[in-house]
Amino acid sequence: MKLIECPRDAMQGLSHFVPTDLKIRYLNTLLQVGFDTLDFGSFVSPKAVPQMQDTAEVLAGLDLSTTTTKLLAIVANGRGAEQAVGYDAIRYLGFPLSVSETFQQRNTNKSIAQAFEEVAQMQALCEQHQKKLVVYLSMGFGNPYGDPYSPALVGEFTQRLVQLGVRIIAPSDTVGTSTPQGIEQLFGHLLRTFPEVEFGAHLHARPGEAAGKVKAAMRAGVRRIDGALRGFGGCPMAADELTGNLPTEEILQVLSEEGYPLALQMGAWQQAMRLSNQVFGEG
Repeated sequence: MKLIECPRDAMQGLSHFVPTDLKIRYLNTLLQVGFDTLDFGSFVSPKAVPQMQDTAEVLAGLDLSTTTTKLLAIVANGRGAEQAVGYDAIRYLGFPLSVSETFQQRNTNKSIAQAFEEVAQMQALCEQHQKKLVVYLSMGFGNPYGDPYSPALVGEFTQRLVQLGVRIIAPSDTVGTSTPQGIEQLFGHLLRTFPEVEFGAHLHARPGEAAGKVKAAMRAGVRRIDGALRGFGGCPMAADELTGNLPTEEILQVLSEEGYPLALQMGAWQQAMRLSNQVFGEG
């Protein structure tokens, strides 16, 4: 089981700016926990996401000498991808491709057709620089705009990505409306149809919903799950402010109950939980 910790997703929507030195301390602690991958920052417009304007500086302060955790950076366009591939420490580039035309325009100011063109360019760039592209299928479980949606449509997007050479794809529950039944149905369809693809689950949930969603993804065969300590973050387009990322601690509880314990460094984990109070507040 691959557990992807997403402090970037958790921090990016905060109303206050997290000081760079605190970001570095928090991320360095997370690097010692033993996650498979750390979604640590993004190379996007500082006007669009002010919280991530110091990503390059944060990266320079990370200690990767004693960790096996790999780094993932989010990019929103070709310019960001060109920045990201310039850093040896970054293993994965993540790009949000929306199943919803409306959300693609709102999120990246591009059409889906234009976004696919960028994916092709990013995939070529990643291959050239020995990186891997992770495509997040935003609105992967439906959308609030009335745009077309079905598991078959997600499958069509996946087919196009596979043809471009993308092999890591994460359907994303952008607004927290997925259900265990819908999760199991979508991933079951995708895993049967595209056995060569590593599918990840990037889900959002209200309090009390995380365990059911994680179990549904696992039943479908998903072995890559994104989370964030204490469930912070989530999309501002969500129905309410209680909808956030899957709390990592709840994912770990489910994995343990289901017989998938992870060999994490609990001392570093506890330190990260304490530091999260400084980053996000006591709430």
